[in-house]
Amino acid sequence: MRVMLRAHIDTQAGNEATRAGALPQAMQKPMEKVKPEAAHFGPSEGVRSCRIVFDMQDGAEMPVLLEGLFMEPNAEIEISPVMNAEDLAKGLSQMQSA
Repeated sequence: MRVMLRAHIDTQAGNEATRAGALPQAMQKPMEKVKPEAAHFGPSEGVRSCRIVFDMQDGAEMPVLLEGLFMEPNAEIEISPVMNAEDLAKGLSQMQSA
């Protein structure tokens, strides 16, 4: 299932990780694991943030993917199912035939 991870990084923890040179690695680790379809980084709601879209095969993947973001930069995380335009068109066409 295609999902979008949204992470807001705690400012103090993000500052400490940036000073220590650890923030790039903290962000790279989950990216290597999920091989995202898209990843965007920038400020949101006043803090360092990212949105990463990827395919999650099994909910059991969440601890492996997320614990590093919770622990290292003290991120606040949400995961939501999402669709691209093709998925939406397919879903809507199936509604009409149901």
